[in-house]
Amino acid sequence: MGGDDIVRALAAGGTADPYPLYAQLHQLGEALALTAPELPYSAAVFGYRAVDRMMRDASFEVHDALRMESMTPTWRDHPVLVTLMNSMMFSNGDRHGRMRGLFRKVFTPRRVLTMEPEIVRITAELLDRVAELGADGSEVDYMAEFAYLLPARVVGQLLGLPDEDISWFRSQVDLINDWLDFRRKGPEVMTAANEAAARITEYYLELIAQRRKEPQADLISDLTQAVDSGLHEVTDLELVGNLLVLFNASFSTTIHLFGNALPLLLERPAIRSTPELMPAYVEEVLRYDTPAHVFIRVASADTEFLGVQLKEGELIAVLTGAANRDPQRFAEPDRFDPARTDNQPISFGAGAHYCLGAALARSEAQVALPMVLERFPQLALGSEPVRTDQLILRGFRSLPITVADRVLVKAGGSADASG
Repeated sequence: MGGDDIVRALAAGGTADPYPLYAQLHQLGEALALTAPELPYSAAVFGYRAVDRMMRDASFEVHDALRMESMTPTWRDHPVLVTLMNSMMFSNGDRHGRMRGLFRKVFTPRRVLTMEPEIVRITAELLDRVAELGADGSEVDYMAEFAYLLPARVVGQLLGLPDEDISWFRSQVDLINDWLDFRRKGPEVMTAANEAAARITEYYLELIAQRRKEPQADLISDLTQAVDSGLHEVTDLELVGNLLVLFNASFSTTIHLFGNALPLLLERPAIRSTPELMPAYVEEVLRYDTPAHVFIRVASADTEFLGVQLKEGELIAVLTGAANRDPQRFAEPDRFDPARTDNQPISFGAGAHYCLGAALARSEAQVALPMVLERFPQLALGSEPVRTDQLILRGFRSLPITVADRVLVKAGGSADASG
């Protein structure tokens, strides 16, 4: 199978198990040109060193507003594009640095560290709920009742979003993620994403205005105060775009980190007695079954990259999911091995656009996963899980678990536990 066929297979339905396709790509080198007319990408980069190099090279940019002008002149008619183009995720050079500088000032490693007590508190509350739902041995959807709710509530606490708004926020972000995915987008997906972006923009603008009048101990208050101090030239619409990206970076990836981790941990019961090894396990989950598989870059000029000729403006699919299984970088890449030395998965990207929410995602997983395993010694997978059909964020849509033996109620009214 040639490179075009492999990438076509990934885009068409390779999300169920992309790893055999990645292994075929690695047999072709580190990067290759794509010529199939139906593919929007002119090249794929998938070797670990090649991915790292491209993401650190400023001549390979993210898609930004300047490029949208030539490629999609009507882009301002689409709220999802307007919102995203106002973010650092879709900005280059000085504009990216200006916005990133603001968020670095207030979203610091120290702030992530201070979130740990909240992570513990929220985790305990959610596990109480899981215990209640599964007390009689009934299946509980781990994704719906835990993996979705924990990162959403944590980032909600960080930003200052009311708990009652979190489920609504999640639904809106999911619509935008559908549009961002690796596959071609249909008009109905764009329409849904546009509507979601318009709703989120209105919501955030109202919240920013409230925080200006009555600051609270949250990130949005600190951001607005930093902007109003005159030290950071960031507009309110740029704040909205970046708050959306931060919510996405701190929420969507973490959901699937929790989901992808659980089956791997349950296959290795020794981790229950060695919770101090959880950071190494989390890193290996990020490498072995990473949530984030695809980043997009744009050639800023006619150039050559590892033998691939690229023209200015052409799109490149940067396959971080494949890079994490590169046999040239990781010995026996298809084996889950938390004891790997120099294990540095490239799941959160590299260079100037390194994921802003990476530290928070790692912290949540390292704190919460040991609590899950400790709380439920009998935790086991239930019926068949359901995978998402995305590749940009690959994980489970549903992951049924049981946390207690099933209780059978006899005709006489007494209960009998059945293992």
